[in-house]
Amino acid sequence: MARLSKIGLTLMLLIGLSACEGQHLTTAGKSTAVGSVLGAGSGAIIGAAVGHPLAGAAIGGGIGAAGGYAVGSGLQHNEEAQARNQAQLAQQGRQIESQRRQIQALKQQQEME
Repeated sequence: MARLSKIGLTLMLLIGLSACEGQHLTTAGKSTAVGSVLGAGSGAIIGAAVGHPLAGAAIGGGIGAAGGYAVGSGLQHNEEAQARNQAQLAQQGRQIESQRRQIQALKQQQEME
C-alpha cells in the first residue's frame, strides 16, 4: 500500500510538473493544479489521522484534481463564450459604424443634388 501511495504521489507530481513546461496555463489547468494540491494536503491530514498519510494524500490529490478540473472546465467554457460574445459585439460595432458612414455619405449626396 505504501508503494502504491508513492506511485500515486509521483504521478501527481509528474502531472503537475508537465503543466509547468513554460506554457500559459488555462483556467482548467490552474484549477486542476490547485485542486490537486489542496486535495493532497487535506488527504494527507486525514490520512495521518488514520495512520496512512501517503495514501490519504494520493487519494485526496486525485479527488481534488478531478474536482478542480470540473470547476476549471466550467469556468474556462464561460470565459471562451464571453470572448466569443465580445468579438461578435466588436464586429457588430464595426458594421454599425460603417453603415453610419454610408448613411452620412448618402445624405450628403442627396443634399448636393
